[in-house]
Amino acid sequence: MEDDLRALGFDVRAAADVTEAARLLAAVPAARRVALVDPRFVGHRHALRLALTDPRFPAAAVPGALTAQAEARPALVAALRTTTDAVGAGVPAAGSTATVTDRTVPGRIAAAMEAQGTEVQRPELGSLVAAVPTDEGGRTAARAGVEAVDEEAVRLRSAVKARDGFFTTHCVSPYSRYLARWCARRGLTPNQVTTASLLTALIAAGCAATGTRGGYIAAGVLLLFSFVLDCTDGQLARYSLQYSTMGAWLDATFDRAKEYAYYAGLALGAARNGDDVWALALGAMVLQSCRHIIDFSFNEANHDAVANSSPTAALSDKLDSVGWTVWLRRMIVLPIGERWAMIAVLTAVTTPRVVFYALLVGCAFAACYTTAGRLLRSLTRRARRTDRAAQALADLADTGPLAGLIAARGPRLPGAWTAPVLALVGAGALIAAALQQPFGSRQVIIAAAFYAVCSGLAVARPLKGALDWLVPPFFRAAEYCTILVLAARSEVDGALPAAFGLVAAVAYHHYDTVYRIRGGTGAPPRWLVRTIGGHEGRTLIVAVLAALLTGASGFATALTVLAAAVALIVLVESVRFWVSSGAPAVHDEGEAA
Repeated sequence: MEDDLRALGFDVRAAADVTEAARLLAAVPAARRVALVDPRFVGHRHALRLALTDPRFPAAAVPGALTAQAEARPALVAALRTTTDAVGAGVPAAGSTATVTDRTVPGRIAAAMEAQGTEVQRPELGSLVAAVPTDEGGRTAARAGVEAVDEEAVRLRSAVKARDGFFTTHCVSPYSRYLARWCARRGLTPNQVTTASLLTALIAAGCAATGTRGGYIAAGVLLLFSFVLDCTDGQLARYSLQYSTMGAWLDATFDRAKEYAYYAGLALGAARNGDDVWALALGAMVLQSCRHIIDFSFNEANHDAVANSSPTAALSDKLDSVGWTVWLRRMIVLPIGERWAMIAVLTAVTTPRVVFYALLVGCAFAACYTTAGRLLRSLTRRARRTDRAAQALADLADTGPLAGLIAARGPRLPGAWTAPVLALVGAGALIAAALQQPFGSRQVIIAAAFYAVCSGLAVARPLKGALDWLVPPFFRAAEYCTILVLAARSEVDGALPAAFGLVAAVAYHHYDTVYRIRGGTGAPPRWLVRTIGGHEGRTLIVAVLAALLTGASGFATALTVLAAAVALIVLVESVRFWVSSGAPAVHDEGEAA
């Protein structure tokens, strides 16, 4: 066991009793992780790895072993004090009313920490063995259990995400897990693999930008290889438990950066052949971003709701019990594996225009399917939303100073559906004006001002209604679609590529907001949202620019400058946050969509 602990990075010290263990632990610098392990422990090294090396949890335990990181060290010290006397008496730790199933010293201390309010993570071991036998018969049985289980096979299986798409599960993960192990044995980190995946996708986008058939074939192959690496980085993180704050940021944002850069590469390649598909590329990015905000908003609104059940959810669970329906339902939502495979194959054998048509049709169908199901769930469940969920939706709304002022000073209109109806009316009026009015019309500015008023009124009250999760998606659709329509109708050279860049910068800000909320650290600071205008402020600015700059290149130049400014401000703050010590140590599992 000492060799196992040293292999996991621990310095091993032996203690004769709890008092000596407390003295040895106190001598370790406060910033370091410590572990307390019963010398009679018998089990797999990977069981110890899961309990003692995962950086995501301040404290964790398996039978006979307990670890505490810096933030849980004070709780460990306090538990040692309250447990010392109880160990000799053979009763549960002082202050604990629960039955202590692990009666070893580490087990009792873990129970005392939990009794004092510190959460102790207990990883699922499955077939792995972790035991502290008290006699020779138990030790023989435990050793036989260790020998009977192929630890490496278990480790490889657990490296693969449990719920994944059909293409990823059956066409990538069977071999990418071995690539993850190969990377682990050579000291590569998940962040390095994630970066390699990004670079591969950018090279693929460059190949697509050549506009040649050979370039398209190379782009498709490289895009698939980029996806293999994208699966590998998460599997490597789970295989070796290399979770990090930087990994969370890279994994959370690079998937979108890769996909949208590839869209741009296809548009550039088509332009070389005289086919302008920038509007389709921007439309695909808008649709995919709106799909994601629907997913995020619905999940944030309901994941901690009280009495969160409905007949629709029950039917969904029943369908998930039938094997073929599980895979069918996962495929028709066009998750990232299926989507990238489709893009890669169509790039190699068709044209960029066909790729974007297929993307728009497939993603639109998937969006309708998932949104319809979520609407039914919301209308049939009797759930009470929490304050945390309402705050998450308010943060996702990305309300700027103009709508914020209206929300603070304006009336708070009653009604269970008032917020989504106001958001829909404002968004619909704005998009309709952009579509119907001539480019440069001041009517679009009036519609943008009306949209700002509706947006402020929509978020004036806490977003706790059954359909209030629709408010952020309506705002995203209004902003992105307005930029798309105005750029397309301007007929100004370079306007659509500039609009693509602007939507990409804003979408990055919105994804960054989502992953900060998921990490438990809250939304970006208010100064950032105010500086970049909020969704209603940016939309109004674009409408004003369209009315004032109707010349040959003025609108495109203005969009380019706006995109660069937003991207610079958002990226600098995002990088500062994600590399800071206060960011959560997690590795994102990825989105089904």
